[in-house]
Amino acid sequence: MSSHDHERGVPSDNEDEEPAMLDPSDVAEEILDQDGDAAMDSGSENEGEGEDDEMMQEEINLQNDSSAHFDSHKDSIFCIAQHPLNPSIIATGGSEGEDAGGIGYIFEAKPAETPVLPASYQAAPSERVERKAIEPLFTLEGHTDSINALTFTLPNGEVLLSGGLDGKLRAYAQKGHRWGFLAEVQEVEEINWLAPCPNPAYPNTVALGANDGSVWVYTVDSTSKDAPLQIVQSYFLHTESCTAGAWSADGKLLATVSEEGSLYVWDVFGEAAAAGLTQEGGQTVVGLTSLDQRFAVEGGLFSVAIAPSGAFLVVGGAGGAIKVVGLPRLSSQPSGAAPAGRQGAGASSKTKGGKQAGGKASGSAASAGQSGQILADLQAQSDGVESLAFAPPPLTLLAAGSVDGSIALFDSAHRFAVRRHIKEAHEEHSVVKVEFVKNERTGGWLLTSCGMDGVVRRWDTRGGTGLANSGFVKEWKGHRGDGEGGGVLGFVQGNGDRIITAGDDGISLVFESPVA
Repeated sequence: MSSHDHERGVPSDNEDEEPAMLDPSDVAEEILDQDGDAAMDSGSENEGEGEDDEMMQEEINLQNDSSAHFDSHKDSIFCIAQHPLNPSIIATGGSEGEDAGGIGYIFEAKPAETPVLPASYQAAPSERVERKAIEPLFTLEGHTDSINALTFTLPNGEVLLSGGLDGKLRAYAQKGHRWGFLAEVQEVEEINWLAPCPNPAYPNTVALGANDGSVWVYTVDSTSKDAPLQIVQSYFLHTESCTAGAWSADGKLLATVSEEGSLYVWDVFGEAAAAGLTQEGGQTVVGLTSLDQRFAVEGGLFSVAIAPSGAFLVVGGAGGAIKVVGLPRLSSQPSGAAPAGRQGAGASSKTKGGKQAGGKASGSAASAGQSGQILADLQAQSDGVESLAFAPPPLTLLAAGSVDGSIALFDSAHRFAVRRHIKEAHEEHSVVKVEFVKNERTGGWLLTSCGMDGVVRRWDTRGGTGLANSGFVKEWKGHRGDGEGGGVLGFVQGNGDRIITAGDDGISLVFESPVA
């Protein structure tokens, strides 16, 4: 174990010893004083509610902090994606309505133009004026059921991929200043999630998880007329729906979890197999299921994140359960090999369940280390952990958003002790997403969250600000929520200066959120 592992606070275990489980007193430890987290007034009750229900269906809430809005969707927006190089280019996907198929759009998120009536013409300073909605640049058509997942490929955002509850994976490529349909494949009944691969040696590669538990990795070759979407790998070890997936920071490993409580870390490009670090016939570097009682989570797993260092990952599940699992150390040198799908191994991968690689990697710095060991067992929240996010280095924070409406912050440098538990971050409404702001000016301390209360909030994870030292910085409103059939189902934020949302009320709002 390297000195870096000690700095992160990951427990050191001998292979012959029992995994080091956290003592309940350690989990309960709170490094910073909370002085009690006060309940926050969501302020999301709509003035004049019930006076004109029809108007409420057509208009954004009277309290609206947004600078612009996109309202072309007729029903809920389930997913949102942001271009990696041009953060103003946004894609949204959702439903056209019951039994009406799926629909998506690409638009440019920018502040609205001058209102129809300038302020000087208003009868009163607070008089509401009409604001023109953002127009779509391109419409994503062809899904017969809701679009459930979207992602732009890395590193340059050359392709946008949409995954639907119809099982279709559709690709759209940018041609000059225009977008156009590229290709479609379908191997599963429903697609749950999409995740772009950050490995620079394998550009335009994406992973998906399906409702039958299968995991697929595709690469996109827009120059190929016969097969622009090519299978790199496919895996079939999960026995129930694959609920979440995450790539390591270097894009060499893919971790996925399932409703039946299993975790697998896939060696997608064969580097771990070449170093002799795989199991399950060369498919995985880690495989844990509920058959191991130490790992079992009744109700299943819903979220996964890999630490920026690549030394460990965390999974979140029902009842607030979080498990910390060690990962092997692979060489820091990127592979220069072509993806398996481009070598014609895609069909073979589909039948065998994963690429088989042999031999030792020359000069490899790979090490098994604590791979597959359960390093910690955390429980600070009372309901399902839906979202997990690591702070950017050198910070050692992990944020967890729960269905119970709370956000828990753990510190991996102090044996994953609870640094802060914001018990009513979104009151009694589920926290849908948490994500740190990767901004050099802030040093990564700021955390953004959204919930089914229809509010987006930002927190200073050092604490010490408003609302009983919860770290609360600011909130943005405009979506229906608070039990009114709305909520924020996702957001993107680039470097943190602008937040764009996906609303269950069918609206995407643009919030200006400059960070200090």
